[in-house]
Amino acid sequence: MSGSSKEHIIKSYDDELTRLTGEIVRMGELAVSQLESAIDVIDRRDERAAQHVVNNDDAIDQLEQEISHDVVRLLALRAPIAGDLRNVFAALRIAADIERIGDYAANVAKRSIPLSMVAPIAPTKGLGYLAELAAQEVRDVLIAYRDRDAERAYQVWKDDAELDEAYTGYFRQLLTYMMEDPRNITPCTHLLFMAKNIERIGDHATNIAESIWYQVNGEPLNAQRAKRDFTSNPELTKLGNKDD
Repeated sequence: MSGSSKEHIIKSYDDELTRLTGEIVRMGELAVSQLESAIDVIDRRDERAAQHVVNNDDAIDQLEQEISHDVVRLLALRAPIAGDLRNVFAALRIAADIERIGDYAANVAKRSIPLSMVAPIAPTKGLGYLAELAAQEVRDVLIAYRDRDAERAYQVWKDDAELDEAYTGYFRQLLTYMMEDPRNITPCTHLLFMAKNIERIGDHATNIAESIWYQVNGEPLNAQRAKRDFTSNPELTKLGNKDD
């Protein structure tokens, strides 16, 4: 193969990779918009708008399929090795994580429909704060992916502990409301599931951060991240002492 032909293939590969990265970032931005729309329909108690958010998840699923096809084309264009292969695998893994983020956002919107059919309760507002933290994580990790910025990805990976901590506090609050008045059990149960979906969005943002770290550095991110989601701790239900 002549030098010019090889340069053409390399340039075509680089162009394809740049386009693929842009598609994945766009997919991620759509997933964040889905989450924000889900929170908005909760506040407005708008069943029709909530169903629209649920239906929009199909667009994210379609983008993931298109990205998978683009990855196959990249592999056919140039048999990648080392760093190039990491770029391709990172694209696949990150697209899969974003698809799950979209699913969780749709789940939040889906839960808002039965929630809107019962009397509103004060803790509902707390979901907005959790969603803000999760949305910021996803936005930051998308920038890290776009810029191949491993250090920014690592910061997102660490910052997820803040979302875990906020989720645990919200979990405690909802348990308190349920114990104080049985009429709160139904709405609080919906809120618990919705909060867990938002917490899981943060977990997928950290998955993306780990993929970026490996993509850039060629080694896994082995540091131990602080995990502050303590909701699986049976002692949490002993609400007499906040510091249990």
